[in-house]
Amino acid sequence: MNSIPNSEGFTLSGGKIGILVIHGFTGSPVTIKPWANYLNQIGYTVSAPCLPGHGTTWQEMNETTWQDWYEAVEQSFVELKSNCERVFVAGFSMGGSLALRLAQIRGSEIEGLLLLNPSVHDRRWYLKLTPILKLIIPSIKKGPTDIAAPNPPIHSYGRTPLKALDSLRKLWHIAERDLYLIDLPIMVAYSINDHAVDPENSMTVIDNIFSVDIREVVFEKSFHNVPLDYEADQLNIESKLFIEDVLSGVLQRGSDFNERDLVDAEFDSIVSTLSLDQSSPTTYLDELDRFEEAEKFTPPNPRWLKLDQTQRMAGSTFIASGVYLLLYTFTDFEIFGVWPAVLGVIASIATIIWRTARKDDDYEDGAYL
Repeated sequence: MNSIPNSEGFTLSGGKIGILVIHGFTGSPVTIKPWANYLNQIGYTVSAPCLPGHGTTWQEMNETTWQDWYEAVEQSFVELKSNCERVFVAGFSMGGSLALRLAQIRGSEIEGLLLLNPSVHDRRWYLKLTPILKLIIPSIKKGPTDIAAPNPPIHSYGRTPLKALDSLRKLWHIAERDLYLIDLPIMVAYSINDHAVDPENSMTVIDNIFSVDIREVVFEKSFHNVPLDYEADQLNIESKLFIEDVLSGVLQRGSDFNERDLVDAEFDSIVSTLSLDQSSPTTYLDELDRFEEAEKFTPPNPRWLKLDQTQRMAGSTFIASGVYLLLYTFTDFEIFGVWPAVLGVIASIATIIWRTARKDDDYEDGAYL
């Protein structure tokens, strides 16, 4: 069952040139449908899959990972490639990350990339808490849709599933790390007033790919979702010109790096995945020390801990924050947003652990010298 109207994936038959169009995180093909329709109207075969977990419910999306989304993208690409002589890949937002990953793996089969407000990272500090938050709450509310034009259609979920968001962060890391593998002609289009994806993401892509021909397109009036916004026509025209220039040979595949640059980039990519633990090998004396430590006498019957005032206050904060999070998650109750409660949970747990840690008791063995 689809909770977003008309969110099913679709294929539009056209000529022998195919274009795979990929939608964004928590979105659906509704977000890119005007773009896809235009590309089909000018003669191209277009495929726009609905990624797993999208278009249904955010709860279902929380059961999917970036590998599921990529698998669907690759499958759609293979099907499109089997029916078309040449294929372009277009990606919006997270779809840009997936398009980049596809090009990093199957770049020799792709004619060019069209990226619209692509996301490859998010530097906001609180997103680093996602691996913890996903264990506490399943989702958080999203802000208003990032479209400047009035009355946009329903195209995405009203909540952000945190398990899926944590998986997206892993995709970002891989896609950004391997940008040096991209040598295709590429169009990077971005909105300077994007409130969902920082335009810095587009700069990261432009600055780190090794393509010779990079076409940069800037939107000044639209927000994040350009195909549903004021400058949809400009996006369509720029896409048409880019594809025609690639097909005519004006824009070509190629890299602006030498062999040494490639070696350095590959080395950096390998090193980034390695542990840099420089600890020395374990010696016999180290093992003996650990054995003696394990054999130390443990005092029997440790005393029960008594909670002091700080610990009791931390416990109360933990309970209150937990109740707030439950109300926030399952009802419309909201005062200051979710973050004060989340920070309250984390701070109270840290305080309880800190205040509970005891110094070693001074047990006497009864012997006096």
